[in-house]
Amino acid sequence: MHIPDGFLDVKTWVSTGVISAGALGYSIKKSKESLNDRQVPLLGVMAAFIFAAQMINFPVAGGTSGHLLGAALAAILLGPWNASIILSSVLIIQCLFFQDGGLTALGGNIFNMAVVGVLTSYLVYRGITLLNSSKATKIIASFAAAWISVVVACLAASLELAVSGTAPLNIVIPAMLSWHVLIGIGEGMITAVVVSVVSAYGFSLEGGNNSYEKTSVG
Repeated sequence: MHIPDGFLDVKTWVSTGVISAGALGYSIKKSKESLNDRQVPLLGVMAAFIFAAQMINFPVAGGTSGHLLGAALAAILLGPWNASIILSSVLIIQCLFFQDGGLTALGGNIFNMAVVGVLTSYLVYRGITLLNSSKATKIIASFAAAWISVVVACLAASLELAVSGTAPLNIVIPAMLSWHVLIGIGEGMITAVVVSVVSAYGFSLEGGNNSYEKTSVG
């Protein structure tokens, strides 16, 4: 759902840029307060995985593209603040070096995927696991969080295109949703599998509390 240059009007890309800059700054501040040495390599590995996943994309509608997001997986394993930094870094690199997403639309793309996508997935995952913290529930919650994060990020991008006058809302939303509902299922399955494997190897998932500690197995 990378939006290219020329598809957002000035008021939209400026406003989303300001919001995204503020959100990223806050995420960096919160990450510094809680990030530990064991998590630093994980951030790099997660960023590389998401970068590779997002580079596999295809055209959808109105000049945008469809691809896996990775917001939920990063938020579940490393917390929302670290996840926001990871997604933002990936989007900046893709924009500057691979022309995947426009420079003027960078704030919008970060807002959709690194802010809306990350926070939505985190809230959904935490909301479900607070009701039941079993491993099975965490796997189900990870699927739901991933699917919803893709759909909500897609809707945010669609609204930005409509507000900018690029495409009518009644055209861009059905076109975008028809693809991203399916992409969300794939992303949900991948996220659930990774969460299941991580849990099986004895790591404790704290639902984004920046805790990723080895526990006893067996």
